[in-house]
Amino acid sequence: MRVAVALAAFGIALGPAFTVAADAQTGRDKVIVCQACHGMDGLSKTPEAPNLAGQVEGYLVKTLNDYRSGARKNESMNIVAKDLSDEDIANAAAYYAAIQVDVSPP
Repeated sequence: MRVAVALAAFGIALGPAFTVAADAQTGRDKVIVCQACHGMDGLSKTPEAPNLAGQVEGYLVKTLNDYRSGARKNESMNIVAKDLSDEDIANAAAYYAAIQVDVSPP
């Protein structure tokens, strides 16, 4: 519930996919196509692709939904996301959000 409140406070609308019970392990299997740019570990393999490891799950769900609907534009992501189900999106988001990220200041 805290996540939902925090996301709402930042203006991130919770779409229908947010209510799908997510499974990070199933998401791991789903992100095989994502690894070319975002890496299996969620760390970008190209300068154009963002790191997804440790990202907020609700943000990833919203972003993938936006790519799927065309509300957010990126040639590659629009193509990849168009065939994802709500369950696929929830699982992929759960996987990348579950990756532990350690941060060390310079």
